[in-house]
Amino acid sequence: MGLEIIEGRYLQDIRDQPSALRDTLGGLERPSRLMQLADTLSHGDMQRLVLTGMGSSFHALHPLYLQLISSGFGSMMVETSELVQYQTRLLDSKTLLVAVSQSGQSAEVLRLLELNRNASPVIAVTNTPDSTLAKRAQVSLVTRAGSEYSVSCKTYVTTLMMLKWLGDALCGTSAEQSRHELEGSVFLVSSYLSNWKSHVEELASRMRGISDLLVVGRGASLAAVGAGALITKESAHFHAEGMSSAAFRHGPFEMLSPKIFVAVFSGDDKTRALNQRLCRDIQESGGNAELIGEDSGLRSFRLEEYGSNIRPILEILPLQMVTIALAALAGREAGKFERATKVTTIE
Repeated sequence: MGLEIIEGRYLQDIRDQPSALRDTLGGLERPSRLMQLADTLSHGDMQRLVLTGMGSSFHALHPLYLQLISSGFGSMMVETSELVQYQTRLLDSKTLLVAVSQSGQSAEVLRLLELNRNASPVIAVTNTPDSTLAKRAQVSLVTRAGSEYSVSCKTYVTTLMMLKWLGDALCGTSAEQSRHELEGSVFLVSSYLSNWKSHVEELASRMRGISDLLVVGRGASLAAVGAGALITKESAHFHAEGMSSAAFRHGPFEMLSPKIFVAVFSGDDKTRALNQRLCRDIQESGGNAELIGEDSGLRSFRLEEYGSNIRPILEILPLQMVTIALAALAGREAGKFERATKVTTIE
C-alpha cells in the first residue's frame, strides 16, 4: 500500500483515552454547590441555561443541550465568541452558565468572565484545575485527561463524560445510575482502540483519492459531526465539513462526486432510519458514503452495541482514525501543529 503511519504524540494521546476516561470516572463527584444549583433550577428560579464553549468544547455540549431540553429546561448553545460580543444581555441572575474550556484560559472565556462579573452563576468544565475559569466559577468540574499534545482527543471524550455526569445531576438522575452507565465507556473505547492500526489501514484504503470529507448526523451525533470535521482540518490538514443529515439534502447533495466522501452517523433509534436512507441515497447516486454505527459496512466504522448515554463518546473514535489515515496518505505526522496553538489566546 505504501502507507507509513507516523506514530506521533497525537496518536499516543488517542491511544491513552481509555486511561483518561478511567481517571475522570474515578474523580466524579457532586459538590454541594452543584446540587444547590440543581435545586434552584428544578424549582423554576432560573429562566434559562446557556451552554458555551469554543471549538470541540462547544460541539461537546450537544448531548447535554438535548438532555436538558428533554427534561423541560429552557436551554441554548452559544459560542463564547458570540456570547461576549452580541448576547451579553443573557448574563444576569436568571441565567445559569455552563462554560466548557479544556484550558480554562482561552481568550473568549476570559472575556466572558470579565463581562459576567458573577452576574450569572457559572458551572465550569475544564481540564485545568488552577485555570482562571476553574477559580472563578461557582462550581468547577475538572476532567482528568492529563496533558495533551495538540488536537483535542483525551480532553474531548473526558469532557463528554463530565457533561453527561453534569446533565444527570441537573436532571435528577441518581449518581449511582449515572456512574454505572459511564463505566461502560472505558471498556468499549479500549476495545475499539485495540485495533487502531487495522482501522487506519482500512480507512486509508477506502479514502485514497478523496479530496473532501463531509460528516453528517442528527441529534446527539452532532457533537461528533462538529468535532470530527474540526479535528480533521486540525490534525490532517484536510478539508472537512460537518452538518446535519437534513441540511445535507438541502443543497450539498448536489456536490456528490467520486472525490467526496460522506460519513453518515447512524445515530439513535429516533432518526436512524432517516440516516440509513440518506446513506443509501448517496451511494445510489454514485457518491461515496459509509455509515458510522453498529450497522456499518466498514469494520473501522462499526461500533459495538451501546446505550445512547455513552454513544457520543464512542462516535468520535472512527473519525480520529480517519485523521490518522488521511495524514498517513499525505505523508505527514497527524496532529502536529504548524500554525495553530493548543490554547487560543487571541479573541
